[in-house]
Amino acid sequence: MINPLIKQFSAKPRTLFLVDSIGAFITAFFLFVVMPQYTAYFGMPKAELTYLSVLAFCFWVYSTTCFIFLKSHWHTYFRIIAFANLLYCALTLGLVIKNYAVLTSIGIAYFLAELGIICGLSYIELNVARRIKETNMIL
Repeated sequence: MINPLIKQFSAKPRTLFLVDSIGAFITAFFLFVVMPQYTAYFGMPKAELTYLSVLAFCFWVYSTTCFIFLKSHWHTYFRIIAFANLLYCALTLGLVIKNYAVLTSIGIAYFLAELGIICGLSYIELNVARRIKETNMIL
């Protein structure tokens, strides 16, 4: 299931930056606009939501910039965003652990789902980067 995605994104790497960009925008919007309005339903303190949304916004800017302007060296830029995403996941997991006592089951489910999606995206990005780099070495 994942290998066809890696193959497809390796052939059209710009599309993967678009996917990452859209995901980062949705995350930033949800963390900054939606979740603070419903803190009682999620439980994550507003300050932590703001920190995470600022990071997601930065990732949106990065991925959008790569999508619009990048013409070569795709593998380097995929590695950068993949590792940034993984660091974001580590930070999010740390905040979930830190705030576990105040998080609701909906909040825990949201953050765990987000972690799963972002880790999966990072896995795809790292494999696309590897595949593009290998293809470029053969050429």
